Amino acid sequence: MGDDAGIMAGISRRDALAGALSLPLAAGPAGSASAAPARANARILVSYFSRSGNTRVIAGQIRRAYGADLFEIVPTNAYPEDYEATVRQAEQERRAGTEPPLAATVPDIAAYHAVFLGFPIWGTTAPAVIRSFLARHDLAGKTLVPFITHGGYGRGGSVAVLAAHAPAARILDGFTIRADQERETLAQVTQWLGDIDID
Repeated sequence: MGDDAGIMAGISRRDALAGALSLPLAAGPAGSASAAPARANARILVSYFSRSGNTRVIAGQIRRAYGADLFEIVPTNAYPEDYEATVRQAEQERRAGTEPPLAATVPDIAAYHAVFLGFPIWGTTAPAVIRSFLARHDLAGKTLVPFITHGGYGRGGSVAVLAAHAPAARILDGFTIRADQERETLAQVTQWLGDIDID
């Protein structure tokens, strides 16, 4: 972890992300496991898993900043639409050490020298699909840059997950932001719905 020099000659991560922040925030759903075709000269990959869309927005900003390829991490079996059901499933996967199957993998991971990896914090750590992604892609010798969204608990144990599943990668400090307040929002909406009378 630490210094991020060398990700891309001539452009620092700070400069690239600063430029990206000036772009529109909209980044629509990929619609498939791989949101953009690999380009012959591309050496930077932005991979991400997103449930509510917060991590997807950041992934889009990074992709534009570096002209990188984009890959959405999608489990073969989608997580439940219901938030609380997803929380329960994520906890079961965490306890069991599950690595759920993925709908697709990166066709040629060897073509990239740097991989940005984005995900939300679930149960104080990385979601199980991130373990799946790391187990199915050899990142040895590559620069791995995490970008993490969370609902108030910080990075939790996620960096340890990256280190354990990509031991031969050069892992940078990455970017962490509080961006997911879905549980609090749902609680407030539930209270509000209980207080109104539409009959």
